[in-house]
Amino acid sequence: MFQNHTSECFPKMGEQDPSDRLRGDQLKETKENGTGSFSQFSSSVRAMVRIRQKYQAMKKRRLEIAAVSSQSFMSPRSSPKVFTFDNLPDTINSNTTSPRKRKKKRKARVLYPSSSLRAVPTKERSRAKKCLYLLFIIVFLQIYNAIENLDDHVLKYDLDGLEKTLKREVFGQQEVADSLLGHLHDYLSTYVHNKPLVLSLHGPTGVGKSHVGRLLAQHFRSVVGEDLVMQYFVLHHFPKDDDIPQCTKSLDSHVTEMVTQAEEQEKIPVFIFDEVEHMPRQLLDTLQDLIHPKNNNEYLNAIYILISNLGHEDITKFVLQNSSVAVSGRLSLSQELNPWLRGYLERYHMLFLEADILPFMLLEKSHVLDCFIDEMSREGFYPDRSHVEKLAEELSYYIVGEREFSKTGCRQVVAKVNLL
Repeated sequence: MFQNHTSECFPKMGEQDPSDRLRGDQLKETKENGTGSFSQFSSSVRAMVRIRQKYQAMKKRRLEIAAVSSQSFMSPRSSPKVFTFDNLPDTINSNTTSPRKRKKKRKARVLYPSSSLRAVPTKERSRAKKCLYLLFIIVFLQIYNAIENLDDHVLKYDLDGLEKTLKREVFGQQEVADSLLGHLHDYLSTYVHNKPLVLSLHGPTGVGKSHVGRLLAQHFRSVVGEDLVMQYFVLHHFPKDDDIPQCTKSLDSHVTEMVTQAEEQEKIPVFIFDEVEHMPRQLLDTLQDLIHPKNNNEYLNAIYILISNLGHEDITKFVLQNSSVAVSGRLSLSQELNPWLRGYLERYHMLFLEADILPFMLLEKSHVLDCFIDEMSREGFYPDRSHVEKLAEELSYYIVGEREFSKTGCRQVVAKVNLL
């Protein structure tokens, strides 16, 4: 490439320069022709000089370019440097001591005047938190109001007065009284229920079952009214077996009327059935259908109290066999007795399937003395202690160790006092 270029730019050795050849031709023509003026000759010479100068400048420039390109093409490549760790400490020291290294600029500290406090940036409070707190307050007030309403509903039935009456007039059955009041308080705390309350009172003769039934009927009549309390004595309301269909129909209609009336007045009726052991099978079935209704919701808000002496012989035997247990341990006796008594009652009739069993224990001699004192005070007699003990000695007792249990409870107390 460079050879062709140079051959074109530079004439070969022995060849005549083109400008010289042009000038010679012109001189030759002037000599041959013998014509032309001096002015034409001088202008031609000047043009030739200018052309020669331009040619020389172009030639010089091309030579310089060719020299530079040949030097860069023919220069040997430099060998690559090999990295070693020999001079590393010197390099590090030189870098550390180099004044050119830029140090990180520390942010300028904001100085506060000593007379003022630093203002901490405040975060924006979310409005959702305020709404959440307001919701908590509303829920708390609703719950508190519901609790207050429950207390108001219980206050209508005056269970505190019933408790005082039971403690004053029922002797030797404190556990039964406490359990009875607990069931009533839980049930009467609200008006809407999913099932009626069924309480079954069981125990031997003279322990206070019928007396508790009369006290409950008297109390609820004064609270909810005469129309919403029914005290049903089987031997009185159902004297003959021939009247089973009529008695069944009468009981069904009477209970239906009472629950309908109670639903209108937003009250809870009370049904007390005494002497349940004398009920025929058909009447027990009718009562079971009333206690466990299938479709009518008004039957769910009612209290049924069943009083009987079913299983009294086994209850007596159980108490006498466990008479060594202290008085404070009577609650454990009731807990041990309830499972067996429940199984016996469920075998007797399915009416007692969901009833709460409340067993009455035998009364001791001290309880019989309290019965004599209370009855004599009612009749206007002065309760002399020696006289009361003589009357109590006339009754029969089960003697187990140092403890005496009355066979008839307080049932004969009224008859003994009436003979005075």
